[in-house]
Amino acid sequence: MNFIMRIVISALAVILADILLSGVHLDNYGNSLLVALVLTFLNAILKPLLIIITIPVTFLTLGLFLFVINATIILVADYAIDGFEVDGFWWAMAFSLLLSLITAVFNSIHRNGGNKGNNHFHVRIEKH
Repeated sequence: MNFIMRIVISALAVILADILLSGVHLDNYGNSLLVALVLTFLNAILKPLLIIITIPVTFLTLGLFLFVINATIILVADYAIDGFEVDGFWWAMAFSLLLSLITAVFNSIHRNGGNKGNNHFHVRIEKH
């Protein structure tokens, strides 16, 4: 999936989080693109550093600590962006889970979208 499509999907996920989660607030839906861009930037720059620093904890929790890292990144975005507010760590965790779910669904659709419903399989019958 290309970069612009990922940003648009993330922006839609931010809007959906604003609608579904009472602890996530956007002043206007235009801010969703800014939030998506900031989250993309933070995921590219900050997340790898946090993962490296927390490798032992992430290993001991079988990767579950990555959810804490994602929630932390969302809270950093909350701090950095006027017009975007998350009401604490647990709402950031819920937002992170929702964003991951929406992204996974769209990635799955995009991956399978090339087939356009034309799933063919071939059976080869050999005569002996």
